[in-house]
Amino acid sequence: MNDPKLSVDILEVRTQAPDDENAPGESPDSTAGKLPKSRFLVAGAFFLVYLTLSARRHATNLSTGYDLGIFTQIVKSYSEFTAPFSALKGPEYNALGDHFHPILILLAPIYKVLPSAYTLLVCQAALIAVSLIPLMRWAYETRGQKFSYWVGISYGASWGLIELITFDFHEVAFAVPLLAFSLCAAGRKNWRACIAWSIPLVLVKEDLGLTVAAIGLYVAWKGPRAAGLLLAAFGAAATALEMLVILPELNPIGQFAYWPTETPEEPGLLTQAIGAFWPPVKWLTIFMIVAPTGFLALRSPILLTAIPTLAWRFTSPNPYHWGTDFHYSAAIMPIAFAAAVHVVAEHRVSSRKLLPACTIGAVTTCVTLFTHPMNELVSPRTWSESSHVRTADELLTKIPDGVTVAASNQLAAQLVDRTTVSEVCLFPRSFPPIEPPQWLIYDNSDKTDPECATGTALESQDGSIPGYHLIERRGGISLLKKIAD
Repeated sequence: MNDPKLSVDILEVRTQAPDDENAPGESPDSTAGKLPKSRFLVAGAFFLVYLTLSARRHATNLSTGYDLGIFTQIVKSYSEFTAPFSALKGPEYNALGDHFHPILILLAPIYKVLPSAYTLLVCQAALIAVSLIPLMRWAYETRGQKFSYWVGISYGASWGLIELITFDFHEVAFAVPLLAFSLCAAGRKNWRACIAWSIPLVLVKEDLGLTVAAIGLYVAWKGPRAAGLLLAAFGAAATALEMLVILPELNPIGQFAYWPTETPEEPGLLTQAIGAFWPPVKWLTIFMIVAPTGFLALRSPILLTAIPTLAWRFTSPNPYHWGTDFHYSAAIMPIAFAAAVHVVAEHRVSSRKLLPACTIGAVTTCVTLFTHPMNELVSPRTWSESSHVRTADELLTKIPDGVTVAASNQLAAQLVDRTTVSEVCLFPRSFPPIEPPQWLIYDNSDKTDPECATGTALESQDGSIPGYHLIERRGGISLLKKIAD
């Protein structure tokens, strides 16, 4: 039992075993000090990329009141110790009646110190960048430094995250790192950490309680059953409470604002089920989710935690929910890449097949750089300021601080820090201001709201708005002030 030779053999096996987890030619000693630095460097590089993209879009008036302006008003309200009101949604509109995102209160102290819409963009870039760290760490432990780099770069440049970064700011930015940490812990069978990281998701958005429930079912399947079932029940109950009680109570119309509208002839269950898989853009979205992982994600049960998000999107009557635009796929990206790492960690793919899979994923990522907004980094428009933008900025400076103003969607986000701003194309319609705004600014090149009564009036032959005096009209932008009573 105390054979010295046997002890030496065991020691050699233990010493050599980690070599299999590293890239060819790399020993544990040669990579041990590299990972901490490398994963933070990659995350830091992507933080700069994300911030550059979003900040330059805001600087060139490509950000919008819907949604950067709305979220800035919400965080500003929290920083003033009030309910999260958003004048862009309506007068004294409590945004917790629109979507359930109390986690945004965490940004209030930062906004209090740095009161700017840019503050939200910086925080969003940081949150997304942080999500690279657990994925790269797990990838390193699984297969070494080269695989870690592949995961970090492919995930960081994935189209779902870039779409979020370039479409202003959204609360789902908080879900991305929470999911990354939770699912990496799940894949490593660290069930306590998995559960702890998933619980705050119910404070990010009302539908994410169902994702928490899906994570709970995974835990019950692969780990401690009682804890998993309890987490699943908690997640489902949180979504039910938020959608059926809290949101209707705080919403001005007394109901959850995003229930499908009733139609005279409701389709049957079979028709609705078939409709969930049609039109083909939904299949394209699924393909685009797994392709950046080299289709590795398809082999892991972790991918099943994406079902709740895909289910509500594909059964929604809103076509914007079906495709790859906007921020709707951001929360699925960490799920897909955690699933990909899990496949490798569980040895469900051979070394011979791993390289082709990684190559496919890398090619997909490279292609999407040209089809999704990442290419704006090399676009001259990103780095130049047009005469139209300069004109808009000059006219915006003529609006005093502290006033009420109705602005075009792409100008509203420039005013939220220092005025009470509403949307000029919305205020004559539902939820109009209690008092007419003191100032109006309208940009006729802003086509984000085609149904704009104010714009139609300003572009008519008369070109005036009753009760307002035209201060200046230049470059298609009109600035008006309310006539004193």
